[in-house]
Amino acid sequence: MNSAHHPKRLRGLLPLAGLAAALLAGNSAAESLPQAWDTALAVDRGLKAARENTAAAESLLEAARSSSLPSVSLEAGYTALDNTPAFRADLLGQSLQMPMAQQDSAAYKAMATLPLYTGGRIERGIDAAAAGLEAARLGETADVQNLKLRVADAYVNGLRAGRMLKVAESHVESLSAHARDVGNLHEQGMVARSDLLSVRVALADARQKALQAANALDLARAAYNRLLGRPLDQAVSLDELAPDAGRVPLARLTERALVQRSELAALAGQIEALRHQAAAVRGENRPQIALSGGYGYQQNRYQVHEGQWMVTLGARWNVFDGGVAGHRAGAVERQAAALTEQREELASVVALQVRQTWLDVEETGKRIEVTRSAIDQAEENLRVVRDRYANGLSTHTEVLDAETLRVNSEANHAAAHYDAALAGLRLKRAVGDL
Repeated sequence: MNSAHHPKRLRGLLPLAGLAAALLAGNSAAESLPQAWDTALAVDRGLKAARENTAAAESLLEAARSSSLPSVSLEAGYTALDNTPAFRADLLGQSLQMPMAQQDSAAYKAMATLPLYTGGRIERGIDAAAAGLEAARLGETADVQNLKLRVADAYVNGLRAGRMLKVAESHVESLSAHARDVGNLHEQGMVARSDLLSVRVALADARQKALQAANALDLARAAYNRLLGRPLDQAVSLDELAPDAGRVPLARLTERALVQRSELAALAGQIEALRHQAAAVRGENRPQIALSGGYGYQQNRYQVHEGQWMVTLGARWNVFDGGVAGHRAGAVERQAAALTEQREELASVVALQVRQTWLDVEETGKRIEVTRSAIDQAEENLRVVRDRYANGLSTHTEVLDAETLRVNSEANHAAAHYDAALAGLRLKRAVGDL
C-alpha cells in the first residue's frame, strides 16, 4: 500500500517543485548589491531628472557670470518717408526750404556695452547662482542615496522572499516525511485514522503556504527588476548579504549626520542663494555705471559725415521707486528665513532617524543571537517528539506543534537576519554614508 501511494505523492509535489525551480533559477553569476546600485543609478529616470536640474543650475550660473561681460548689439534698418525731410527759414522776407535728409535711407549701428559698477547687483547674482548650483548638486546626492536605499530594500526583500520559500519548502518536506510515517503506522493499526487525516490537512496547508511564498518571491524579484530598468520577469540571482557587525556610538553617528547629510547642506545652499538674491535686488537701486561705444551709420547725402564712431560713459541711479525693490528684497529674505526654520526642523528629524535606525540595528543584532539558538533547540525538540510518537509516547498534535515551532524558529531567524542587514543600510542612509 505504501508503494502504491508513493507515486501519487510525488505527482502532487511535482507542480510545487517545478514552480520553485523556475523561481530559484537565476543568472550564472549572482549579482551583488554594489552592482545593483550601479545599474539603477544608470537607468533611473528620477535621477536623470535630478541631473537635468543640476545642469540647468549650471546654465544659470554661466548666465549670471556672462552678465558681467561686454554685450555687443547690431542694429539695421531701412526707412521710407512720404515726404523729404526739410527745414524752412525766412531770409530777407523770402521763405526758403532746404532738404535735411533723404526720403529713403538705410541705417545700421554696432554697439558694445560694458557694465562698470552695478551696486553689487551682478556680483550678488553670481553668488546666488553659485549657491543654487551647489544646492542642486547636493539635492542630486540625496536623490542618489534615496535610490540606493530603495534598491537595497528591494534587494533584501528578494533575499528574504527566497529564504522564506526555502523555509516553506522545508515545512512541506518535513510534513511529507511525517505523513509517510503516520501512513505506515496507520497501516499497522498503531494510530487512529484521525491522525492520518490531520497530517494530510496540515500538509495541504503547508503546500498552500509554499505557493504563496513562491508568489511573494516572484513579486519581490519583479519589484527589484523594475528599479534596475529590466523586464519584470527577468531571472534574478543575488549574492547573500550579511549584516554589518560594526558598532559606532549613537552620539558620534548623530554628530556625523548633522554635518554630512546632503539634505541639510542643500537647504543651507538654498538659504545662501536667497540671501544673495535679496542683496542683488537691493543693488538695483544703487548707481548703475556702464561704458558703451560703437559705430553708427545713417545714410544721408545732405550730412557731412554719414558714419560716426562714438563712446559714452553713462550712469543711471534710480533714486526712488516707491519701495518696490525694498519690498521685493524683503520678500526674498523672508523666504530665506522660512527655509532656515525648515532646516532646523529637518535637523531634528535627522537626529530622530539616526536614533531609530541605530536602535533597529541593536535590536536586530540581539534577535539574531536569540533566534539562532532557537533553531537548534526546535530541531532537537522535533526529533525527540517524533521518536516518542513512533513509540506511542506522544500525540500527533505534539508532533505538529513541534514542527510549527521549528518552522517559526527558521522564519524568525531569517527575518532577524535580513532585518539586521536592512537596518544597517538604513542607518548608513540616515547618517549620509550610503
